[in-house]
Amino acid sequence: MIRTADNVHIVPIVEGHGEVEAVPILIRRMMIQLGFNVPEIAKPIRIPRNMISKDSELERALRFAFHKIKSPGCILILVDADDDCPKDLGPSLLARAQGFQIDVPIFATIANKEYEAWFLASLISLRGFRGIKNDAEPPMYPESIRGAKQYLTDIMISGFRYSPRVDQPAFTDQFDINEALRLSPSLEKLKRELEKINSLH
Repeated sequence: MIRTADNVHIVPIVEGHGEVEAVPILIRRMMIQLGFNVPEIAKPIRIPRNMISKDSELERALRFAFHKIKSPGCILILVDADDDCPKDLGPSLLARAQGFQIDVPIFATIANKEYEAWFLASLISLRGFRGIKNDAEPPMYPESIRGAKQYLTDIMISGFRYSPRVDQPAFTDQFDINEALRLSPSLEKLKRELEKINSLH
């Protein structure tokens, strides 16, 4: 049975159109798996990755998120590392966000290198799903792959092509989170952030 928390409200900030639909699914699934109350999750605010480096754009997104929060609540930033090091980008992004003195807790998780690396880490659970080949094997180091979206297209049967807007939410609802956690330190980081969020109530 899903337990709904009355006093935890999360407003995600994401970078892609696919994440707008996928991230609430992921948060909800992970909260259920962790045995936590399921928080109310607002529709994510999207800020393109190349705009996150601009303080004015990041602050605008954060203040927009702040005004959507039902107190008590928090902001969760989830973006791709791309070519950056998550261990550098995450703390840097969080420090910048907290520097705007927005009066709510702010959390940040950086997917290494892309959100889709979490699908690659649990590829066996996606075999036969939305065009993924039945014999697809996960790469040994899924978070080392730059171009995970293309990788997914390459392991699809003829006629299929990975589309973030359509496939990212569907794959998020399907992939084996436990298996992905085993091979994805950045997904484990998201798990720890959700544990912190759960402690807010």
